[in-house]
Amino acid sequence: MTPRLRALENHPDQWLQVRPKGLYCVPGDFYIDPHGKVDRAVITHGHADHARAGHGHVLTSPETAAIMRVRYGKNCAGAFQELVPGTGIDHFGVRVQLVPAGHVLGSCQIVLDYAGWRVVASGDYKRASDPTSANFEVVACDVFITEATFGLPVFVHEHAPDEIAKLIGSLDTFPERSHLMSAYSLGKAQRLIAELRAAGYDAPIYLHSAHERLCRLYQDWGVNLGVLHRAEHASQDDLRGSIILAPPSSSREGWADTLTDPLPCAASGWMRVRKRAQQSGAELPLVISDHADWPDLQRTIMDTGAEEIWVTHGREDALVYFCETQGLRGRALALIGREGEGE
Repeated sequence: MTPRLRALENHPDQWLQVRPKGLYCVPGDFYIDPHGKVDRAVITHGHADHARAGHGHVLTSPETAAIMRVRYGKNCAGAFQELVPGTGIDHFGVRVQLVPAGHVLGSCQIVLDYAGWRVVASGDYKRASDPTSANFEVVACDVFITEATFGLPVFVHEHAPDEIAKLIGSLDTFPERSHLMSAYSLGKAQRLIAELRAAGYDAPIYLHSAHERLCRLYQDWGVNLGVLHRAEHASQDDLRGSIILAPPSSSREGWADTLTDPLPCAASGWMRVRKRAQQSGAELPLVISDHADWPDLQRTIMDTGAEEIWVTHGREDALVYFCETQGLRGRALALIGREGEGE
């Protein structure tokens, strides 16, 4: 009997199980991105719908460990084991490696080798370049576990520098109006700033207090964000004609009411949908996403060479159907607790 035939006795659907707290690796006795407290967790990245506080032991990248400590406190886990992307460890017979996912700083895919099978759990990922994150790396595997946040053909993201050019053009067109950009505090805010710097925009950028600590962390990890100031400490004259980043929740705080004629902006893959753009209240919606769009979801599936595709969240049915049209086995895992915080 060939090694491959012997391995059929240990198919991944026997040792990777969907449990109430998330995806569980039976031989390794750990969860991947659990949404409840567990003894052992392997974490793909620092967004709250993937990285929770209270686990006994966390294996993740050094950057994600730093993000979790900033967001939840230095004692947010019993212990951290930091694994540099590109390296791996053996745990109860399971080989665990981390490989860049391109989503946010420190984001990684989880590569599992066990009993002759290789499984890659992508976490959230994108294929577009990003000055704040290591580029996504394709890993050949037998089973690819993919997200599907934008898993419908309508979602084709724009080239980020082109969208940033729209923002800079709007500043030129409305030099008296502050541009209030709705952006999540981890990943989105830092990417927008870095893309602006890459486009040559070197003026100070103003931050809501909710963004300050994570922007400082990104800078500590070598990401150039230029000159940043707290918006709350600035005068109306300082803010006029400037870019201000604030979390989506700030509009409910009435914080923007202190600004003079602000121009509301938003950056997200959801801005591709007109109704979502209208609901955001953005005069300037930018289609900039930290997730793969429909073409890149398809491309990634084919690039991995996997014969089985498990879809974890988002538009599962459409992506499963695509897999079936390509002669691949598709499976919707229907994991709960994935809210797409980073968009």
